Amino acid sequence: MRSGLVAVVGRPNVGKSTLVNALVGHKVAIISARPQTTRNLIRGVVEVAEPLAQLVLVDTPGLHKPQTKLGTRLNRLVAGTLSEVDAVCFVVDATQPIGRGDQLIAERLGQGPAPVVVALNKVDAARRPQVVSQLTAAGGWEFRSYFPISARTGDGLEALASELAGLLPEGHPLFPPGMHSDQPEAVVVSEILRERFLEHLFQELPHSLAVVTGEIEAGSAGRVRVQADVVVERESQKGMVIGKAGSLLRQVKSEARRELEAVFGAPVELMLRVRVEPDWQERSQLLDRLGF
Repeated sequence: MRSGLVAVVGRPNVGKSTLVNALVGHKVAIISARPQTTRNLIRGVVEVAEPLAQLVLVDTPGLHKPQTKLGTRLNRLVAGTLSEVDAVCFVVDATQPIGRGDQLIAERLGQGPAPVVVALNKVDAARRPQVVSQLTAAGGWEFRSYFPISARTGDGLEALASELAGLLPEGHPLFPPGMHSDQPEAVVVSEILRERFLEHLFQELPHSLAVVTGEIEAGSAGRVRVQADVVVERESQKGMVIGKAGSLLRQVKSEARRELEAVFGAPVELMLRVRVEPDWQERSQLLDRLGF
C-alpha cells in the first residue's frame, strides 16, 4: 500500500478545513466563516481504496500577509510543513478571481520538491463560466493536475483523494486503522471552545481570542472535569466574551459541553476563566506559552 503526508494549503477562508473534514469523513478541524480560523497543524487520516493508501492530510493555517507576530509564526509553520510532505493539495476558491495571494502561494509551491494538485473548491456556489475561467487561469501554473470540487457537497472528492494517494510512496500505514486524527485531548477542547466563540463574536475579536486548556481529569459520578482559560487582549474584549450578566459565556459552555461529551463519552463539567493578556499576538514569550 501507499502512505504519506499531504499538506492542504491556500489563502484564508478557501475551505481547507471543510475539505479535510469531508475527506476524513469525521470532524477533525474546526470551521468558521472567519478568516484565519486554523492556527495549528491538524492531521486527518483518510483511507483510500484505489489505489490502496493511507492519506494523512495536514490542514494548515491560511497563508496571508502577516499583521502580527502570530501571523508571521503561522506562515513560518506552513513553510516548514511544505518541506516535509510527500504532496500538496492547493485549494483555490472558485467563487473569487485568482488574486495576488494565490499567485504568491503558487510561486512558492512551484519552487518546492513536492508535486502539487490544485483543488478548485466551492464549485457548487460558482457559475459555470466562473469555474472555467478559474481553471484556465490556474492552468498557467502548470501543476500536476486540477480538480473542480465541492467540499460541502462532496462532488469530486473521490477522484481528488485517488489522485493524491497515487502520489504517495509505498510504505506501511502511519496511523492505526480507524484513527481519524492525532490531536491531543487538550487541543480538541481548545479548538471546540474557540469554534463556539467564533460563531458568536464579531469585528476584530476573533483574532484576539485564544483558548488554553488546563487540567482534564476524572470527576465525581463518572464526570470529566475540564478547565480552560479564554485569553483576550483588552478589558473591553473580556466583557464581550462574558456577555451581559454572563450570557455569552453560559451559551458557549452549553454548546461546547454537548460536543465535548460526545468526544469523551461521559458527562463533562466545564470550567472557563476569561483573562486579559495585553497584545498577546505580539509578545514572543507569551506566544510560546500559548503553544504557537
